[in-house]
Amino acid sequence: MAQSLSQIYIHLVFSTKDRAPVIKSDVQPRLHAYLAGTCKAINCPSQKIGGVADHVHLLFRLSRTISMSDAVKALKTESSKWMKADGRCPDFAWQGGYGAFSISPAHVAAVETYIENQAEHHKTKTFQEEFRTLLAKYGVSYDEAYVWD
Repeated sequence: MAQSLSQIYIHLVFSTKDRAPVIKSDVQPRLHAYLAGTCKAINCPSQKIGGVADHVHLLFRLSRTISMSDAVKALKTESSKWMKADGRCPDFAWQGGYGAFSISPAHVAAVETYIENQAEHHKTKTFQEEFRTLLAKYGVSYDEAYVWD
Protein backbone atom coordinates (compact mmCIF):
# COMPACT_ATOMS: atom_id res chain seq x y z
CA MET A 1 0.00 0.00 0.00
CA ALA A 2 1.52 3.30 -1.08
CA GLN A 3 -0.58 5.58 1.11
CA SER A 4 -0.68 5.81 4.88
CA LEU A 5 -4.24 6.47 5.97
CA SER A 6 -5.81 6.85 9.38
CA GLN A 7 -8.88 8.21 11.11
CA ILE A 8 -8.36 8.25 14.84
CA TYR A 9 -10.78 10.36 16.87
CA ILE A 10 -9.52 11.51 20.26
CA HIS A 11 -11.49 12.90 23.19
CA LEU A 12 -8.88 14.90 25.10
CA VAL A 13 -9.50 16.31 28.56
CA PHE A 14 -7.25 18.41 30.77
CA SER A 15 -7.74 20.91 33.55
CA THR A 16 -6.16 24.08 34.79
CA LYS A 17 -3.45 23.72 37.42
CA ASP A 18 -5.05 22.73 40.71
CA ARG A 19 -8.39 22.93 38.87
CA ALA A 20 -8.47 26.68 39.47
CA PRO A 21 -11.61 28.21 37.89
CA VAL A 22 -9.70 30.81 35.88
CA ILE A 23 -11.15 30.36 32.39
CA LYS A 24 -13.84 33.02 32.64
CA SER A 25 -17.03 32.64 30.61
CA ASP A 26 -16.19 35.61 28.36
CA VAL A 27 -12.79 34.05 27.50
CA GLN A 28 -14.02 30.49 26.94
CA PRO A 29 -15.27 30.90 23.34
CA ARG A 30 -12.05 32.64 22.31
CA LEU A 31 -9.87 30.04 24.05
CA HIS A 32 -11.82 27.25 22.36
CA ALA A 33 -11.37 28.97 18.99
CA TYR A 34 -7.65 29.35 19.70
CA LEU A 35 -7.39 25.65 20.55
CA ALA A 36 -9.20 24.85 17.28
CA GLY A 37 -6.64 26.96 15.42
CA THR A 38 -3.81 25.10 17.13
CA CYS A 39 -5.41 21.78 16.17
CA LYS A 40 -5.51 22.96 12.57
CA ALA A 41 -1.88 24.12 12.70
CA ILE A 42 -0.70 20.67 13.83
CA ASN A 43 -2.89 18.94 11.21
CA CYS A 44 -5.30 17.51 13.81
CA PRO A 45 -8.71 18.87 12.72
CA SER A 46 -11.00 19.66 15.64
CA GLN A 47 -14.57 18.39 15.70
CA LYS A 48 -15.74 20.05 18.93
CA ILE A 49 -14.10 22.01 21.74
CA GLY A 50 -15.75 23.08 24.97
CA GLY A 51 -15.40 23.20 28.69
CA VAL A 52 -15.95 25.25 31.78
CA ALA A 53 -13.88 27.46 34.09
CA ASP A 54 -11.47 24.74 35.21
CA HIS A 55 -11.02 22.40 32.23
CA VAL A 56 -11.44 21.78 28.52
CA HIS A 57 -12.61 18.93 26.31
CA LEU A 58 -11.39 18.57 22.74
CA LEU A 59 -12.63 16.13 20.14
CA PHE A 60 -10.23 15.98 17.21
CA ARG A 61 -8.75 13.67 14.62
CA LEU A 62 -5.18 12.75 15.43
CA SER A 63 -2.88 13.25 12.47
CA ARG A 64 -0.81 10.27 11.40
CA THR A 65 2.28 12.51 11.51
CA ILE A 66 2.22 13.55 15.18
CA SER A 67 2.26 11.65 18.45
CA MET A 68 -0.42 12.14 21.07
CA SER A 69 2.07 13.62 23.51
CA ASP A 70 3.35 16.11 20.92
CA ALA A 71 -0.21 17.13 20.03
CA VAL A 72 -1.05 17.70 23.70
CA LYS A 73 2.19 19.60 24.24
CA ALA A 74 1.41 21.94 21.35
CA LEU A 75 -2.18 22.48 22.49
CA LYS A 76 -1.22 23.20 26.10
CA THR A 77 1.85 25.32 25.31
CA GLU A 78 0.21 27.53 22.72
CA SER A 79 -3.04 28.02 24.63
CA SER A 80 -1.16 28.74 27.85
CA LYS A 81 0.83 31.47 26.09
CA TRP A 82 -2.42 32.86 24.69
CA MET A 83 -4.08 32.86 28.12
CA LYS A 84 -1.12 34.76 29.60
CA ALA A 85 -1.01 37.33 26.79
CA ASP A 86 -2.50 40.78 27.19
CA GLY A 87 -3.07 40.23 30.91
CA ARG A 88 -5.91 37.71 30.38
CA CYS A 89 -4.51 35.50 33.14
CA PRO A 90 -0.81 36.20 33.79
CA ASP A 91 -0.29 33.20 36.08
CA PHE A 92 -2.22 30.74 33.90
CA ALA A 93 -1.11 27.09 33.79
CA TRP A 94 -2.58 23.76 32.76
CA GLN A 95 -2.29 20.64 34.90
CA GLY A 96 0.68 18.41 34.12
CA GLY A 97 -1.34 15.46 32.86
CA TYR A 98 -4.29 14.76 30.59
CA GLY A 99 -6.78 12.10 29.60
CA ALA A 100 -6.96 10.99 25.98
CA PHE A 101 -9.57 8.49 24.87
CA SER A 102 -10.06 6.98 21.42
CA ILE A 103 -13.55 7.39 20.01
CA SER A 104 -15.25 5.26 17.40
CA PRO A 105 -16.59 7.23 14.41
CA ALA A 106 -20.02 5.92 15.42
CA HIS A 107 -19.73 7.78 18.76
CA VAL A 108 -18.50 11.14 17.45
CA ALA A 109 -21.96 12.78 17.55
CA ALA A 110 -22.53 11.63 21.15
CA VAL A 111 -19.18 13.01 22.28
CA GLU A 112 -19.87 16.30 20.48
CA THR A 113 -23.17 16.59 22.36
CA TYR A 114 -21.42 15.71 25.63
CA ILE A 115 -18.87 18.48 25.05
CA GLU A 116 -21.58 21.00 24.07
CA ASN A 117 -23.39 20.34 27.36
CA GLN A 118 -20.45 20.89 29.70
CA ALA A 119 -21.92 23.92 31.48
CA GLU A 120 -25.13 22.06 32.31
CA HIS A 121 -23.25 18.87 33.19
CA HIS A 122 -21.00 20.66 35.69
CA LYS A 123 -23.84 22.16 37.66
CA THR A 124 -23.95 18.84 39.51
CA LYS A 125 -20.57 17.17 38.92
CA THR A 126 -17.01 18.29 39.62
CA PHE A 127 -14.16 17.86 37.16
CA GLN A 128 -12.69 15.14 39.36
CA GLU A 129 -15.96 13.20 39.42
CA GLU A 130 -16.29 13.55 35.66
CA PHE A 131 -12.69 12.47 35.03
CA ARG A 132 -13.05 9.39 37.25
CA THR A 133 -16.20 8.49 35.29
CA LEU A 134 -14.35 8.83 31.97
CA LEU A 135 -11.47 6.69 33.23
CA ALA A 136 -13.92 3.99 34.30
CA LYS A 137 -15.92 4.19 31.06
CA TYR A 138 -12.80 3.68 28.95
CA GLY A 139 -11.29 1.05 31.25
CA VAL A 140 -8.23 3.08 32.18
CA SER A 141 -6.56 1.92 35.36
CA TYR A 142 -4.97 4.63 37.48
CA ASP A 143 -3.52 5.42 40.86
CA GLU A 144 -5.51 8.21 42.54
CA ALA A 145 -2.32 9.53 44.15
CA TYR A 146 -0.90 10.47 40.74
CA VAL A 147 -3.96 11.70 38.83
CA TRP A 148 -4.25 15.16 40.39
CA ASP A 149 -1.61 17.86 40.48
